[in-house]
Amino acid sequence: MQIHDIDTPAALLDERLMQHNIERMQSRISALGARLRPHVKTAKCLPVAQRQLAAGAQGITVSTLKEAEVFFDAGIKDILYAVCIAPPKLAAVQALRERGCALTIVVDSVAAAQAVVTQGRTQGRPHGRDHGHRFDVMIEIDTDGHRAGILPQSDLLLQVGRTLHEGGAVLKGVMTHAGASYECRTPEALQAMAEQERSRCVQAAERLRAAGLPCPEVSVGSTPTALSARHLQGVTEVRAGVYVFQDLVMHGVGVCRVDEIALTVLGTVIGHQLDKGWVLIDAGWMAMSRDRGTHDHPVDHGYGAVCDESGALIDGLIMSSANQEHGILSWRDGRADPALAERWPVGTRLRVLPNHACATAAQFPAYAVLTADGGVQTWPRFYGW
Repeated sequence: MQIHDIDTPAALLDERLMQHNIERMQSRISALGARLRPHVKTAKCLPVAQRQLAAGAQGITVSTLKEAEVFFDAGIKDILYAVCIAPPKLAAVQALRERGCALTIVVDSVAAAQAVVTQGRTQGRPHGRDHGHRFDVMIEIDTDGHRAGILPQSDLLLQVGRTLHEGGAVLKGVMTHAGASYECRTPEALQAMAEQERSRCVQAAERLRAAGLPCPEVSVGSTPTALSARHLQGVTEVRAGVYVFQDLVMHGVGVCRVDEIALTVLGTVIGHQLDKGWVLIDAGWMAMSRDRGTHDHPVDHGYGAVCDESGALIDGLIMSSANQEHGILSWRDGRADPALAERWPVGTRLRVLPNHACATAAQFPAYAVLTADGGVQTWPRFYGW
């Protein structure tokens, strides 16, 4: 199978570029003296995770229990479920752990910590017998005001820590995600955010230890901060996900080149609107997703930047609009161009770089993987929570 045999739209994954991204991140984190625990939510694909582990990663990060189940069934045991646990899911977490999965969960409230303790004491066995299940738990720390977590200086941190530790759970440590790094635009801002992420998470760990509570692990991470940190003193592991594919948002943030983006969407030209300066392809938002992550960047790529079938960027051509199954390509400056139909006639195949690789990948059941020898393989991905 070759690229010209692939039906469109299709998610093309360049294996060579993906491997470059894997090795770049692994080399950097290893050099900084921490473990890399990749976030597999981006690809949701076993062959991808296997390549990350083969490169030196230790364990994986997931965002759904479905991911935990699939990867555990494939033989990967060391898993961090990096979303604050919903108490109704604790029985499923326990079932996975009792099968041998070293699954760690996350909390950021006393209520969630109490639910973990209660589940560990009384639930999940026939006749309600006390079985003393000890969940492995990390506390999420808010280091940037971006999303979830406890402020490192908050009294709540110690309350949650004591609830877990005194209630019989295993307090493994603290974790954070500097999502605000996606808003950075300069190397200096990225380095400052990486240091803020590191120092505040380490501060939280030190407060727990000073209070006599265990905190062996300090887990930080996002792709921008992982690729920008100057040191990782006090950090034991780094989590990052989108680096494996990269995308236009990461390019706009400044942590990858366009020619390092491993995932593109292959589409076919199906028509033109020459008076409007449009080329229409058979890949709309159902293929690209509705993510407009570059809308506030210095360069707005619309729904994606356009390449020819070989992957060479066509400067200035973007997917400016999208319907469900129609992608509308035009020049970024909006000019009409009567030569569009001659340059890209009906049947021409073009590739579109995604704004957000996680969102675009989620539109497809499988990747068409472009191998180093020019062939094509199919790697399945999966859905669900």
